[in-house]
Amino acid sequence: PCERSVFLVMTNPYAHTIEPLDPQKPDHKFFNLKKLKDPRYDQLPFSIRVLLESAVRNCDGFLVKKEDVEKVLNWKVTQSQTVEVPFRPARVILQDFTGVPAVVDFAAMRDAVKKLQGDPEKINPVCPADLVIDHSIQVDFNRKSDSLQKNQDLEFERNRERFEFLKWGSKAFRNMRIIPPGSGIVHQVNLEYLARVVFEQDGYYYPDSLVGTDSHTTMIDGLGVLGWGVGGIEAEAVMLGQPISMVLPEVIGYKLQGTPNKYITSTDIVLTVTKHLRQVGVVGKFVEFFGPGVAQLSIADRATIANMCPEYGATAAFFPVDQISIHYLKQTGRDAEKLSYIEKYLKAVGMFRDYSNTAQDPQFTQVVELDLSTVVPCCSGPKRPQDKVAVSEMKQDFKTCLGAKQGFKGFQVAPERHDVRVPFQFNGAEYSLSHGSVVIAAITSCTNTSNPSVMLGAGLLAQRAVKAGLSVKPYIKTSLSPGSGVVTYYLKESGVMDFLSQLGFEVVGYGCMTCIGNSGPLPEPVVEAITQGDLVAAGVLSGNRNFEGRVHPNTRANYLASPPLVIAYAIAGTVRIDFENEPLAVNSQGKEVFLRDIWPTREEIQAVERQFVIPAMFKEVYEKVEKVNERWNSLKAPSDKLYTWDPSSTYIKSPPFFDGLTRELQTPKSITDAYVLLDLGDSVTTDHISPAGNIARNSPAARYLTSRGLTPREFNSYGSRRGNDAVMARGTFANIRLLNKFINKQAPCTIYLPTGETCQFSEFEIYTSPLLILAGKEYGSGSSRDWAAKGPFLLGIKAVLAESYERIHRSNLVGMGVIPLEYLPGDSTESLGLSGRERYTVIIPPQITPRMPVDIKLDTGKSFQAKMRFDTDVELTYFHHGGILNYMIRKMSEN
Repeated sequence: PCERSVFLVMTNPYAHTIEPLDPQKPDHKFFNLKKLKDPRYDQLPFSIRVLLESAVRNCDGFLVKKEDVEKVLNWKVTQSQTVEVPFRPARVILQDFTGVPAVVDFAAMRDAVKKLQGDPEKINPVCPADLVIDHSIQVDFNRKSDSLQKNQDLEFERNRERFEFLKWGSKAFRNMRIIPPGSGIVHQVNLEYLARVVFEQDGYYYPDSLVGTDSHTTMIDGLGVLGWGVGGIEAEAVMLGQPISMVLPEVIGYKLQGTPNKYITSTDIVLTVTKHLRQVGVVGKFVEFFGPGVAQLSIADRATIANMCPEYGATAAFFPVDQISIHYLKQTGRDAEKLSYIEKYLKAVGMFRDYSNTAQDPQFTQVVELDLSTVVPCCSGPKRPQDKVAVSEMKQDFKTCLGAKQGFKGFQVAPERHDVRVPFQFNGAEYSLSHGSVVIAAITSCTNTSNPSVMLGAGLLAQRAVKAGLSVKPYIKTSLSPGSGVVTYYLKESGVMDFLSQLGFEVVGYGCMTCIGNSGPLPEPVVEAITQGDLVAAGVLSGNRNFEGRVHPNTRANYLASPPLVIAYAIAGTVRIDFENEPLAVNSQGKEVFLRDIWPTREEIQAVERQFVIPAMFKEVYEKVEKVNERWNSLKAPSDKLYTWDPSSTYIKSPPFFDGLTRELQTPKSITDAYVLLDLGDSVTTDHISPAGNIARNSPAARYLTSRGLTPREFNSYGSRRGNDAVMARGTFANIRLLNKFINKQAPCTIYLPTGETCQFSEFEIYTSPLLILAGKEYGSGSSRDWAAKGPFLLGIKAVLAESYERIHRSNLVGMGVIPLEYLPGDSTESLGLSGRERYTVIIPPQITPRMPVDIKLDTGKSFQAKMRFDTDVELTYFHHGGILNYMIRKMSEN
């Protein structure tokens, strides 16, 4: 790194802007953007200033050119011109579900480079990469004081092989740090511990920035660190030294004014913002927050809003650093010397914000406003995070959804069945379930567990509920999965942990858990009652995603809610309640207790937070975070630089992506006589394409694992097996809620068009022709999953034809060499009269340019045009190589 820095300075046309931050420390320098003496700089949004600094500092005339700097500086003009610029993030962050396949790819790339007579050790991260293991733990045990220990024991039992592989990776590759299981959730650990805010490296100060292999990487934007989620494939290229090629985004200024009502939580604010920005339309854009209302929000509040950025569709949701950010760094125990240069540097380069100073307000593409005093308590659901429902309207909204046509807000239950009740026995007592009965109540996810105000709010509510004689029915699966050990620390110190435990909210693990579908099994009598009555049972969770089939197969309605509301709905036992006019419950003395009787105010919560959330907690937890897990410490891992693949492994397998790869490029060919594998509608998520939950016993993946000698108890989840392409290819499109127009019902299967037979997707090796997918709007929305591109690639899919794409998923398709085709404006599967049963020929011309239209011809004689969504010249380069990883292998094989 030091040699590279010297070289960059020698060749950098902006070397004249370099100066010491402190004259007493001449060896600690920075690129002073103010010395550009360009009046356009002070008008730039703060998020764009971060892109500019990176371009100036990394300008080498090759990967980053002087004209790239001018494009960013001229943002006011270029923002609307689809201009491409390179960006070199300071670091990369990964979690284990996406981290394992990344390390598998790196190991396989080393093998491929060696086969091409290159140096395999060139495949190595050149920027810091942190991998936090947080996606493996499941809620197998709950409600007992030993639940945490039992779940962690099972986590290691199921995932030992994956963990040993990751430990090998941390030794074999430089610049890769592993945060062991049991430490917390990646984005919360990033916020509380990993974030630098300002880097000091190789004698230079520069802004912290990152990309991550998880869509909620944006949470760090709440601290003033620019970051967003990318596909695992793209992150691997960044780790290998490639800049991200991005279209310079428009920036929506989101002005916050007013003060929230004393009963409002940060969750209510973020769900309101999510719905608002979905309506505004911010896909592919940055959102930057400003206005006096920002100063009303803590960093944890801002991080909650930034966390749900993917749910409102933006690339990033940026809160520039201010004095509250510095206070948060002090509160979380950051080093005092670092704090001094962080503030000094950001002020020197004009990146330190005073939200009350309107003279600092930059120019934005568009400004939208929210008065915080208008926010009301709310949830989102039952199937999408952007479908906000005021708590006062929940009862009626659920009733409407029950009878509405099948869709995002409908279950199509016949009116005569709306009030059906199914009795069942649990632990020797009689209970009954009906539509809307709560069977999962989970305080989970970094979105909320990173925020002391909502966590302490939940604790205070639990304390008052217990003292009022209230309880939660024992069959409801309650759980508490904090995002870091700090949360448990302050819940115990403040005295509310015991009351949470009494309501069934015991700590079950430190990880994502229910939010990503690791909710574990429901009690068998509950499942039988739901199945018998064909009930729309409900899950309520403090997460960020509630897509169909994600949380649990038996909860068809899932609502996102603040942690206090999770407890409230658990006590009520149903979402069919009007908290304003109906009691939460009746206690043992026959007294009606309303939610307003036990709900804490913001002032009450903040008083407890000031007393109990202190720097010493963060220091104590994080000083030992990398060494405290004895099971991790005792794991043995090989020290070889090339990985020795075990052919008997069902977790880690060398992928076939690079089989037959040569140094020579192949000329792209037209796709001829392709069959359609799936005909899909709008908002098909990566959960539909590449499930992360349990492996169903009747699925192709289950049959494969059974053939390898495993029992169903040993299947684990799809997410845990992302290091094995044989499982993941068979798991592609295995979601039971997948709605394929070919069969017109929710099922993980399709029609084999040559014969008309219904079959599952792993049986498609019988196709000898290329395949493609038809889809509607927002194809690939949801979590960042490289397997949502890798799986279709392995099934033989050459292109997807959709009305629009989620940003990260389109990037992943490009990275795997799958062509993202987009209907021209006004066109769709329906408007063109496509049945999906035609055969498609996509004409690929010899010379391709970004976003160019191409001709598509059908065997029926019909033809039309669609746009090839290669958005930049760099993406075209990747396509010519057959994908980004093939490009990197060829590049690293050069002498």
